[in-house]
Parts: sequence; C-alpha cells; structure tokens
Amino acid sequence: MAEAEQIADRPPRRRFFRALAYLLLNLPIGVACFSTLFALTSLGFSLAVVLIGLPLLGLTALLARAVARMERARVHTMLGTYIPAPHLVPPAGGQFRRWTAPLRDGATWRDLLYVFLLFPLGVLQFSLVVGAWSVSVALLALPVFYHFVDDGAYRFPSESLHWVTVDTPLEALPWAALGFVLAVLSVLLTRGLAAGHARFARALLAAR
Repeated sequence: MAEAEQIADRPPRRRFFRALAYLLLNLPIGVACFSTLFALTSLGFSLAVVLIGLPLLGLTALLARAVARMERARVHTMLGTYIPAPHLVPPAGGQFRRWTAPLRDGATWRDLLYVFLLFPLGVLQFSLVVGAWSVSVALLALPVFYHFVDDGAYRFPSESLHWVTVDTPLEALPWAALGFVLAVLSVLLTRGLAAGHARFARALLAAR
C-alpha cells in the first residue's frame, strides 16, 4: 500500500515521461519476446509427436512466465498499476510432470497470449506516439526551423509541390500554434494509451 501511495504521489511530469518511455519500449521488447517465443513454440509443437517437444514447450512456458513477471514489474514501476501474480504450487511427481506442469496452467497461456500480443500492440503504440510527437514538435519548431532550409523557406509537402510556403516568422506562428494544440493532444494520447495498456496487462496477467 505504501509503495502504491508513493507512485500516486509522483509528479505528473515524471508519470508522463515514464508512460512515454514505457510505450516506446514496448516495440523492441515485443519484437524480441515474440520472435523468441514464436520460434520455441513452433519447434516445440513440431517435435511434440516424438515427445521431445513437450519439455521444450515446458521451457517455453517457463520463459513466458518470466517475461510476464518482468511485465508486471514494468507496469507497476512505469505505469503505477500493481498486478497481482498468480501463486503457483509446484506439482508432485517426476521430472516430466514438473516440466509439463506449466502447460496445464491457465495462467501460463494468458502469459503467453500477452507476450504474443505485445508485439502488434508495440508496433501500433510506437507508431502513434512517434507520429503524433514528431508532427507536434516539427510544427512547434517551425518558426526557427524554416531559417535553416536551403533557401530560407519551408515548403509543404515538397519543393516541387508546395501547397504551403513558410518564409517569415508571421507565417510560421499559426503553424506553431497548431503544433501546441497537437502537443496537448499528444500528451492526452500518450496517457490514454498507457492507461489502456495497463488495463490490458491487468486483464491478462493478474491472478484469477
């Protein structure tokens, strides 16, 4: 409870930058986890007919659980959402039964589903956040940026096809104002995506 209160007491600016960093990190983490677990899962199922694949699938399940633990910690630290982990009791029996026990646990499959979905979600979140902030920052910087173009004029969308030409500070000011509005919307978008991801993570990774 004390830790949750500490997270709630963080300055809004710090919470925002943590959320932004979280969304940007989802893409590289999602790519790495998806490619690894997809390769192991495919190999495990292909070898399941000769029983060699079952221990491999068990290892894949353990890896998915490890990633899920990392994600619970990351969501808690960066988004301020605590996700209770399922308490799993090691099964009695031989080594084979212990290796395959995760495959009989519903929490394992939810962990695996989360890890697989982290990749497409990471692509979507990264694209939206980078696109929104790139446009916002570019427009905000236009009153200064246009001076550094070759002939001191910024033309959109290209030099040959210029629907908009900015070559004076007065012409750049309305676009900077639009950039400010878009920056505010980008903040709301970042916070909304982070809050949505926290709810999604809690739905799949929380104890039942």
